[in-house]
Amino acid sequence: MAETDEGGWWLLLPSQLRDLPADLAVTVGWVLLTTLAVFLPGVEESALRVVLGLPYVLFVPGYAFIAALFPEAGDGVRGEAADTDDERDSQRRSGIDGIERVALSFGLSIAIVPLLGLVLNFTPWGIRLVPIVVSVSGFTIIMSAVAARRRLAVPEAERFAVPYRAWAGAAKAELLEPETRGDAVLNVLLAVSVVLAVSSVGYAVAVPKQGESFTELYLLTEGDDGELVADGYPTEFERGTGSPIVVGIGNQEHRPVNYTLVVELQRVTVQNNSTRVVAERELRRFQPRVEHNKTWHRRHVVTPTMTGERLRLAYLLYIGAAPAEPTLNNSYREVHLWVNVTAPS
Repeated sequence: MAETDEGGWWLLLPSQLRDLPADLAVTVGWVLLTTLAVFLPGVEESALRVVLGLPYVLFVPGYAFIAALFPEAGDGVRGEAADTDDERDSQRRSGIDGIERVALSFGLSIAIVPLLGLVLNFTPWGIRLVPIVVSVSGFTIIMSAVAARRRLAVPEAERFAVPYRAWAGAAKAELLEPETRGDAVLNVLLAVSVVLAVSSVGYAVAVPKQGESFTELYLLTEGDDGELVADGYPTEFERGTGSPIVVGIGNQEHRPVNYTLVVELQRVTVQNNSTRVVAERELRRFQPRVEHNKTWHRRHVVTPTMTGERLRLAYLLYIGAAPAEPTLNNSYREVHLWVNVTAPS
């Protein structure tokens, strides 16, 4: 009765899940865990996302595809010794062995994922995080379902199965029951090497090297569909009449930053390849605080207060407070537009 109660929850699952081979169940579980790591708040920026994401992209899709193509066992994949010639002949399948599966899984994953991205590029969704995760996950789960169906249609003696027990038994005998003292020493060194390698990789993933620090400053406009585009900037103004522009700041300084953004309209002259400001008017000033890896956008209306041709509309960005005389030379970042401003008609 105890065994019945213990296995009762398993019997409640659909037959498709109860009959799913262990390796394909791990494949589907890996897809689900990676999807959660990508989108779950608090986990999406952790090292777990990288640890799960690398096999998700480089191995799992190809493995599911290979499993669907070759449901039969190859030579020696089941890990069972054959005592007679008849048994050895019966183990020769039309499938592929474990090493070939692993190699092909890596190779096909590297081919499949870019192809899915190429297809997405010609769809309305484009190459973005959500469409990529949905397409890779959907492809892997569908291939896993096809693989399970095809594998169950193969006679049990000919099905591919990962020889977990044979591998575990061989590892236990090698590590815990060495034949000589030299083998024991080598086993200890191997275990220490594996621990050091795993620790190094874990540290590299958990504490990545800090990249270059920089700030992006750019101008955008609103298209007819409301989307922000880097095109169609206003260049013809009438004094006292404004036109909207969107300014953006992207913080990649690896720390929160308090910025000061000064918007000036400048009349300049060029002599001997040197530009000199002869008149200037400050139009706006912003003081945003932007977190690392975040972007700040602000739509504002530019309203010129002086007239002239080829006036310079300059956006001068500073970390912290701006100096008393903001200029292009003392700014941290700057962008500008050349505009013409006429008197009111």
